[in-house]
Amino acid sequence: MGLEESLAEFLEDGDDWERKKTSVDGVFILKLPEYKGNPPRLAIELNPTDSRGNPTKKRGLMMFNAGELEKFREMINEEGLDGVMETIMEVNPEKGKKKRPEEEEEDVIEI
Repeated sequence: MGLEESLAEFLEDGDDWERKKTSVDGVFILKLPEYKGNPPRLAIELNPTDSRGNPTKKRGLMMFNAGELEKFREMINEEGLDGVMETIMEVNPEKGKKKRPEEEEEDVIEI
């Protein structure tokens, strides 16, 4: 069965919010239910996996069209993202340790 047939069958017969693994680790197909007059549809979900190939997050990054995919690619490739992630990892407390809340001066973090 080809990709188009497999996806069409999943769209027709899959349960609402059902997640199907693909041959690419961390890439899933998610069936979304009918919503506000839109018919049921499929989305790509990117979600890191554990050693058995199961998703590690309740919901991953969902994309519905090629435009969204391209925008996410651009954002992920943003030069400053690596530096921000390294700094976040430095300032975040270790798991299990509480950190007192601090007031934020601005609504936007400049990268």
